[in-house]
Amino acid sequence: MSSTGNDGTDGTVLQVCPLLPALETALAEHHHTVKLADLPDPAAYLRDHGAEVVAAVTSARIGVSNELMDALPALRAIVHFGVGYETTDVSRARARGIDVSNTPDVLTDCVADLAVGALIDVMRRLSAADRFVRRGAWASDTFPLAAKVSGKRVGILGLGRIGRAIARRLEGFGVELLYFSRTPVEDVRYRRVSSPTELAAECDALVVAVAGGGATQGLVSAEVLEALGPRGYLVNVSRGSVIDEPALVDALVNGGIAGAALDVFADEPHVPKALLDLDTVVLLPHIASATHETREAMGELTFRNLHHFMTEGTLVTPVPTH
Repeated sequence: MSSTGNDGTDGTVLQVCPLLPALETALAEHHHTVKLADLPDPAAYLRDHGAEVVAAVTSARIGVSNELMDALPALRAIVHFGVGYETTDVSRARARGIDVSNTPDVLTDCVADLAVGALIDVMRRLSAADRFVRRGAWASDTFPLAAKVSGKRVGILGLGRIGRAIARRLEGFGVELLYFSRTPVEDVRYRRVSSPTELAAECDALVVAVAGGGATQGLVSAEVLEALGPRGYLVNVSRGSVIDEPALVDALVNGGIAGAALDVFADEPHVPKALLDLDTVVLLPHIASATHETREAMGELTFRNLHHFMTEGTLVTPVPTH
């Protein structure tokens, strides 16, 4: 069985991992879709039918491995549910003539909202104060003072779509905004500094919003954390790989930085045990885009990418070339 449209593409769609139920339903209704995870013997299927697959739909967390890519000789499109795509070797895919898409823009607002909320939480110690009340400590003790957010100097590491949305929201708090990106960003009045270390040294709080992948792995190093210092705060809504996690744990445990709000980790869902009892850390389970509205929009854009490829041969939101 195959699915085609006007000037469309014949072939099978491979669903690499579980996705939103509404997205899975749409895929099944409109295209011959095979769920890899539901197969009794995925390796046998790939061996016998891998050459029939022309498009793969996956999540940003799972991607398409090189091994899977090699098992699909007719593959021509990899469609990601999510803005990230570092779990797929895009250069390798393109060298094989495979187009790759993601879901930019639709999650920008929710990720930016959460980044600002996380910054307020860690600086004002909201989650810690909630725990203080719940354990009955208020009856016999006074909660310690926290740090003011308004008027601070905030550095944005990565001034892309999400970084700019975070900065726009923070303007309302009267903060001074600085940023570092690989290339200068036009039409913004924020000051660009020369390196992540300089950015950390000049700000009271550092918000990490760069893309994941090899180019940014360990970008927030021990040196950057040292520059941020014992009165500085860190927020990460990017990828866990962007931060040297052992160095971050050391800085938090030993007071090298004042606190951190983390939505992502190096080995999700595993969180360093040393962080679990620290009131200076806000720990979130990778929920920056986890709202009904945003996930629905991500699912719709994922389907549009897949369907447009299967019917027209092109993707709606291909990942950028660098």
